[in-house]
Amino acid sequence: MDSRRLLRTSAIAVATAGLLISGCSSGSSSTSANASGHAAIKAGPADAPSAEDLAAYTTQKLTWRACGVATFECATMKAPLDYAKPAGASIKLAVARVKATGPGNRIGSLMVNPGGPGGSAIGYLQSYAGLGYPAPVRAQYDMVAMDPRGVARSEPVECLTGPQMDAYTEVDQTPDDAAEQAALTKAFKDFAHGCQTKSGTILPHVSTVEAARDMDILRQVLGDQKLHYVGASYGTFLGATYAELYPARVGRLVLDGAMDPSISSLEMNRDQTAGFETAFKSFAADCVKQKECPLGTESVEDASDRLRTFFKSVDAKPVPTGQSRQLGEALATTGVIAAMYDQAAWPELRTALAHAMNRDGAGLLALADSYYERDAKGKYANLMFANAAVNCLDLPPSFAGPAEVTASLRSFEQASPVFGAGFAWSSLNCAYWPVKAAGSAHRIEAKGAAPILVVGTTRDPATPYKWAESLAGQLSSATLLTYEGDGHTAYGRGSDCIDTAINTYLLDGTPPAKGKRCS
Repeated sequence: MDSRRLLRTSAIAVATAGLLISGCSSGSSSTSANASGHAAIKAGPADAPSAEDLAAYTTQKLTWRACGVATFECATMKAPLDYAKPAGASIKLAVARVKATGPGNRIGSLMVNPGGPGGSAIGYLQSYAGLGYPAPVRAQYDMVAMDPRGVARSEPVECLTGPQMDAYTEVDQTPDDAAEQAALTKAFKDFAHGCQTKSGTILPHVSTVEAARDMDILRQVLGDQKLHYVGASYGTFLGATYAELYPARVGRLVLDGAMDPSISSLEMNRDQTAGFETAFKSFAADCVKQKECPLGTESVEDASDRLRTFFKSVDAKPVPTGQSRQLGEALATTGVIAAMYDQAAWPELRTALAHAMNRDGAGLLALADSYYERDAKGKYANLMFANAAVNCLDLPPSFAGPAEVTASLRSFEQASPVFGAGFAWSSLNCAYWPVKAAGSAHRIEAKGAAPILVVGTTRDPATPYKWAESLAGQLSSATLLTYEGDGHTAYGRGSDCIDTAINTYLLDGTPPAKGKRCS
């Protein structure tokens, strides 16, 4: 399993999708909050730069050039490194677009973000959104993406070499004794040190608030009066943050697979632990109906027991994979987790588990590599580095040290007998981050914003449905659209009901009826 908060938007089907949790999360065990665990409403930073301070950035002209895919254009936009010092150093942010295809009147730009944090918005645009979003939407919007600061093409955070990341992903995340706890703690410290050594200048400046401010600069540079936006997974937190900072500039915002910004880190991590348990039970219920199910054909409970037994076996004796790396418990768990994001990956997971139980771990390793964005040559995208950098800066860590993890293990294991221990220990990584967290858990209301559409999936593993309910309840102008189904996020996942409701909102600004549910 991965060691930071990750939210993937269909990790298998869309390679550039978004990550979120499983590490340092929204809030902290020491965050001041009320008895319910929900922090008080927090306004945007009081030291926000003025329009005059940012004039050099908001009036810049982008130089567009052909790039990558036919009809797509790319440009570089400048933004302040530190918004508290807008006259100081600047950074370069990568932007891409594909113009509205027509017919119909152009509505404006539609920015997209697939989540993460750390997912490449440009990669998502060029591989999916700019080509695969519904034709009526692409006809009336310029489809636009900007890799957030620290991500992919926008001054990427770097931390470890490929071989170092290979070793890092193999560290046992369910330590059985003091020596294994020490090894895991050392891995987190070494990761943080690598980020500080290689990316120390940008690490203090990759927060979600700063990324939202970058989005507003881009909005102005593009000449749009309002921001129209589709954000998935972590992208919902980015979109909600924009609405909090600039409610009067909100156009049509779709927040799909919503995060809840109001809950503490401990609550968030346990919620997601329970979310993956729910997703696994859904997979298991389907698997036991198949004659070839490697987890048996008896019951969900039996399937859970068999998977736990398998994890223990590869912890004791890793499985060969046909290459120099072996499949231990950490990578095996990550492979299973990766397939939980999209039910289309369930057949692949069944096959991979069957092979791994027969001492061939190649299939599960491939699933884990897809999750980590590791290519066949052993090179990793910067997804995991940016993910930790943003999460650990946005909000305080869940735990201060191993003793606090140990004290919480029972509650995590109650949330998920299959994944609980690993999720608890992976929540420790931000404890050793070299930059102090700048944010805190708080409600987002965005009073005065135009209607916002929040979308939740009932059996979403990474962003549990109750988070969508909570965010929709916080945002003063939100409507909740529910998808009764499996997988992470809902738009473009095969439900005509969901797609029609979102398309209608994007094209004419009309949200669906209150309480609308789709399957």
